Amino acid sequence: MSNTETRPAEMRCGASVDEAPAAGVEVLTARDVPLGGPRAMNVRRTLPQRARTLIGAWCFADHYGPDDVAESGGMDVAPHPHIGLQTVSWLFSGEIEHRDSLGTHAFVRPGELNLMTGGFGICHSEVSTPGTTVLHGVQLWVALPEEHRDTERDFQHHAPVPVALDGGTVRVFLGSLAGDTSPVTTFTPLLGAEVTLAPGGTVSLDVDTAFEHGVLVDGGDVRVDGTTVRPTELGYVAPGRERLTLTNDATRTARLILLGGPPFPEEIVMWWNFIGRSHDEIVQAREDWMKGDRFGEVHGYDGAPLPAPELPKAPLKARRRAR
Repeated sequence: MSNTETRPAEMRCGASVDEAPAAGVEVLTARDVPLGGPRAMNVRRTLPQRARTLIGAWCFADHYGPDDVAESGGMDVAPHPHIGLQTVSWLFSGEIEHRDSLGTHAFVRPGELNLMTGGFGICHSEVSTPGTTVLHGVQLWVALPEEHRDTERDFQHHAPVPVALDGGTVRVFLGSLAGDTSPVTTFTPLLGAEVTLAPGGTVSLDVDTAFEHGVLVDGGDVRVDGTTVRPTELGYVAPGRERLTLTNDATRTARLILLGGPPFPEEIVMWWNFIGRSHDEIVQAREDWMKGDRFGEVHGYDGAPLPAPELPKAPLKARRRAR
């Protein structure tokens, strides 16, 4: 899903390349965010936050479920816009129907990547299918760099083959890891993978020393280079590591999402579903959405598009995060 909060907080995100690498593994906790009306799905948001706003070009991470659709009503996100980003949808269980203004009609299924490029402007809807009983997964955003942020809208799908390792398995949906490379196009170097760890298992992964990494734990207590990261938490690892060692001390399988990329060198402004570089750019995108141009139309969704929230009274500004 996307950031469909009715009162979205301004998300000010800045470049991290001037920050000194932190020693060890920094553990970040998520905040709960309800999406929608009184029967809203709750998601756990780990990016952005004050302590850490980006990991490479990864700038937004929502982790949701397992969500009982009979109680929550599931996911029903009306058509809404995006600029300046790519959305990455990855499910552990359930199924989501995707429609966008490219004319794409696709389904998000467990173990399969759907990546949508917003560029200069796209809109889409997301609805859990009638057969879905439990919805569980992650929604991630990637910031587009300056030279590509007005690129054409696009949609890509990839179903990675699991790579078996001693102690676990890896599904590489973006970038390269464990001898596998995703064919999906990105505009900055990225890593995205699902890793499962067998009970008592340890997996050591060779990683790019130029990348910073994030380990978002879905289930089980995982030790990341000796530091315990619990379910819903995200462990941050600064650039400079040649290898990440992931250990599951529990008696049941653990699962995590591994993210990575070189520190993003640009300042960005995030508000609602937009990523820009200035207050005026966000204002223009909101106006374009409300006027009904620029983003195209989603066909096949039964309902009206989402209206944009009111902008905050203070100007939106990019800033560097605190060291």
